[in-house]
Amino acid sequence: MTFQHLLDGAEFLSQAGNADVTGVEYDSRQVKPGSVFVAMRGETSDGNRFIDQAIKAGAVAVATDSPSEKPREGVAWALVPHGRRALARISENFYKRPAERIAIAGITGTNGKSTTAFLIESILSKAGRKSALIGTIEYHVAGRVYPAPHTTPEALELARLFNQALGQGATDAVMEVSSHALAQERVFGVPFDVALFTNLTRDHLDYHKSMEEYFYAKRVLFEGCGTDPPRAAVTNLDDKYGAELAEFSRKHSALVLTYGWSQGEFHAENVEITPRGTRFDLITPQEKLAIFSPLIGRVNVYNILAASAACSARGCKTAEIAEGVSALTHVPGRFQCVDCGQPFTVVVDYAHTDDALRNLTALAREFVTRNSGPARVITVFGCGGDRDRAKRPLMGEAAGRGSDFVVLTSDNPRSEDPAAIINDALVGLQKTGAKYAVEVDRRKAIALAVNEARPGDLVLLAGKGHEKVQVTRQGTCPFDDVEVARGALQVAGYECTPVEDRQA
Repeated sequence: MTFQHLLDGAEFLSQAGNADVTGVEYDSRQVKPGSVFVAMRGETSDGNRFIDQAIKAGAVAVATDSPSEKPREGVAWALVPHGRRALARISENFYKRPAERIAIAGITGTNGKSTTAFLIESILSKAGRKSALIGTIEYHVAGRVYPAPHTTPEALELARLFNQALGQGATDAVMEVSSHALAQERVFGVPFDVALFTNLTRDHLDYHKSMEEYFYAKRVLFEGCGTDPPRAAVTNLDDKYGAELAEFSRKHSALVLTYGWSQGEFHAENVEITPRGTRFDLITPQEKLAIFSPLIGRVNVYNILAASAACSARGCKTAEIAEGVSALTHVPGRFQCVDCGQPFTVVVDYAHTDDALRNLTALAREFVTRNSGPARVITVFGCGGDRDRAKRPLMGEAAGRGSDFVVLTSDNPRSEDPAAIINDALVGLQKTGAKYAVEVDRRKAIALAVNEARPGDLVLLAGKGHEKVQVTRQGTCPFDDVEVARGALQVAGYECTPVEDRQA
C-alpha cells in the first residue's frame, strides 16, 4: 500500500512524496524497514523527537503534527493538524478499515465497565457470535487472552485487534472506552454501533479538572468521535448524568434504551441476593425474564441490566441473554474470593473510588449480617499516587463508614511518597471513628488484616483487583493481591490448593 493511499480520508496540511509502506508505527522502537512513522505529541512525550531514529530504523514515510519539523530527503512526508486523528485514519486504511466491518459496543462510565463488558461477551457467545473484548483487565480475541496495557489502546492497536478478530470470524466487539481515550481521540473514526453508559462518580479529576469536563468527555461516545453518533444508546436512568444522556441521545441515535433498578425499559423486580448468586425478574419491553447470575450484589444487578439492554440492541433474544448472564461465573479481580479453607472470607476487588468503596463495603456488610454471631468487615485499601488528591479523604471516609476495622496502606503510589498519600486519606478515615491501623507496606498490611480476622469476618482487599504489579517511585514490581493473600493465609496455617479462585 502506498503512503498516499494510507492518507485517504486523513486531514493534512501538506504532503510530498510517496512510498510503498509495509507497516505503521508511532513508537520509533517498533519501526521496521518499510514503515510509516506517525510522529505525534502525546500527554507526556513528543514522538517528533524520534523522527530521525525512526528513519534510521527504516521508516520510508513520516506523518508529523509538528510544523517545525522539516521534510527529510528521500522520505515521503505529510504535515497533519492532529497526530492522533492521522494515526487513526492511517491505521484503519492500512488494515482495510476493520472497525467498519465489525459491530462495536462501547462502554463508558466510572464503575462497572469491565463486568458489563464480560457479561456482553458471554451473552454474545450464547447467541452464537464470535466477538472480541477490549478492556481494563485483559483483551480477548477469538478465545485468546492477551494482557491489557491500557483500558482503551491507541488507534493502531485497535485496528490490529479488530483486523485479527475479523480474521478469526468475529462479528462483534465489546470495548471499555475510558474518558482519557475519548478526550485524547484514541477512538477517533471508530463507528460504534452501541454506546453504553454505566454511571459517573468522582474519579480522574486530576486530568479532567471538573465533573462537568469529565462528563463531557464521556458524552463524546454518544456524539460520535469523527463518526456519526452510535445507532443505539443505552443509559442508566438512576444516574443523573445517565438521564441527561438519554435525553441527548434521543436527538442523535435511532434507538435509545434505558435501564434502572425500578425504572427504564430494562429494570428489575423481585431481587434476591444471596452468597451463592443473584436472582431477579428482568423486565424488558417485550417480556418478563427470570435471571440467575453467579455474580452477587446490587452493583451487579445494574451491570446485568446494562448488558441485557446492550445485547437486546444488538438483536440478541431474551433466552440468549438469560443463558449468557448465567454462564459468567466470575470476573477477575471483581469480588474475587481467595479460599484456603479459612473460617473467614477474603475478597479481592478493584474498588478504587469512594463510590466503589461504599458499594463494596455495603455488599460485605450484607454478607456478614447473614452469619450468626458477631462478624466484622475488615478493609485494606490505599489511594493511587499522581492522581486526584481530593478524592483521598472521600475514600478514607467511605472505607471507615462501611468497615469495622480498616488497614490503610499503599496502592500504586507512583512518584509520590506513600506516607503523604496515606495522610491525605487518613483525614477522612478519622472522621468516621472507625478502628484502623496504618501499614505502608501493602504485603504487610494484607498479612495484618488476615491475622486480625476471626471466624465469620470478611476481609476486603480493595483497589488493585486484577492488577499484577505495583508502581512505586523505585519502579514497577510484581504484586498480585490474590497471590499475596494466599501467601498470608499459608503463613497463618491454612492450606491453599492450586485451584482457581472462585467467585464469593
